[in-house]
Amino acid sequence: MAKRVALVTGAMGGLGTAVCKALAQNGFTVAANCLPGFAPKDEWLAKMKSEGFDFFVAEADVTDYDACAAVVKKIESEIGPIDVLVNNAGITRDSMFKKMDKGQWDAVLSTNLDSVFNLTHHVLPGMADRGWGRVINMSSVNGVKGQFGQANYAAAKAGILGFTKSIAAEVAKKGVTVNAIAPGYIGTDMVMAIKQEVRDAIVSTIPVGRLGKPEEIGALCAYLASDLAGYMTGATLNINGGMHFC
Repeated sequence: MAKRVALVTGAMGGLGTAVCKALAQNGFTVAANCLPGFAPKDEWLAKMKSEGFDFFVAEADVTDYDACAAVVKKIESEIGPIDVLVNNAGITRDSMFKKMDKGQWDAVLSTNLDSVFNLTHHVLPGMADRGWGRVINMSSVNGVKGQFGQANYAAAKAGILGFTKSIAAEVAKKGVTVNAIAPGYIGTDMVMAIKQEVRDAIVSTIPVGRLGKPEEIGALCAYLASDLAGYMTGATLNINGGMHFC
């Protein structure tokens, strides 16, 4: 039996890397998405190869609907039908709302929310036709509770939650599950680059007293992508160290 294929968007960041590794370790062939011409791509691939991972590179701008169609076609023709989609791509353009310009709003909504439509729209019908599939959408604790200075980001991440529940209802009888993960503060390279005193202030607000580990998010993705998660759909998995209960 051929390995199932998983596509991870925004694959070469901290969370994306952990998700790719976890899926590969659980037997998936992983297509790792990045922007065309993404400068660190070769370095990332070399590092992954040195750790024993061999990922298929899927370059595409996820804000571009037609580019998403093309990359899905490429993956399916070269390695097989996409069984698992992890919509992980995301950016921030933080600003108080009164100072936020239209460009900051559009960039975040396009990358963080439109991309979820763009990829899911191209892979969901095939999953339903084959009678098995997993869509995993990366939201955020700030999409659940809101956050000062992140009206654009919180709106996009909250939109993912409504999308997840709605699409889950549409394909539940087709053997396809659709779930969302809402991480809190995770110790990615980006977060670890924040000044120590600022990180300490963040950690002081987290009841478990530490940042999350990227591997913890990867492990949750691997579970949701498994056969054992077939009874869970339309759910929001909050993994935030107790920052917010809902």
